[in-house]
Amino acid sequence: MTDIHTHEDSGVLVITFNREAKKNAITVAMYQTLSETLQRAADDPRIAVVLFHGSEQAFSAGNDLGDFLSQPPDSLDAPVWQFLRTLAAFPKPLVAAVCGVAVGIGTTLLLHCDLVHAGSNARFSLPFVNLGLCPEAGSSLLLPRLFGYQRAAEALLLGDPFDAETAARAGLVSKVLEPSQVLQSALTQARKLASKPLQALIETKRLLKNDDVVVRIDEEARVFMRMLESDVAREAIAGFRGK
Repeated sequence: MTDIHTHEDSGVLVITFNREAKKNAITVAMYQTLSETLQRAADDPRIAVVLFHGSEQAFSAGNDLGDFLSQPPDSLDAPVWQFLRTLAAFPKPLVAAVCGVAVGIGTTLLLHCDLVHAGSNARFSLPFVNLGLCPEAGSSLLLPRLFGYQRAAEALLLGDPFDAETAARAGLVSKVLEPSQVLQSALTQARKLASKPLQALIETKRLLKNDDVVVRIDEEARVFMRMLESDVAREAIAGFRGK
């Protein structure tokens, strides 16, 4: 099995982060695979819904920092930015089953999901400032809209972890369950969505979405790339890896 595993289930494309030894940290190659997989799913009439999940212990620890430093996203064509634009523009419903750690992009990608089921052991964090960086994935736009400004500022400026119940109260998570129940619950809802008229799903999601998200993703990316070149960011990332 590869680091990104996929299979189809009743009109649902299940995308599994399959790198549990590294807490499903995402590499450049994985971003490329994710982007290409979503592009194919958008065009495939057999696929109505995409579901992301990791394991019961880890959804994703965010970027693989060693890989990230050796292959930095130094242009808007870098795989991570391609993936985020593809994710934000994806026309069909996105569902996530989240257990364990969800760090950085492991949390921000959920802002683009339509349903998020989380395990009671889920732990979310947005440590960008602590790494000498700025938010990504349009989170500087989407998180205040979802959380309200003060709670979003607390999450992004302090970078402190928060649990599944806090995420549910803030609106990031739609349901909290025992970890062993999360994937099946999310898959049941994804299958239910897939049974509905596809064009109705697509048009309803289009009307719900924010048209300015991709613009913000690119703006964040430009600032992120500039900050990533600083000694402050590189020292902070090295220290984070050491932990």
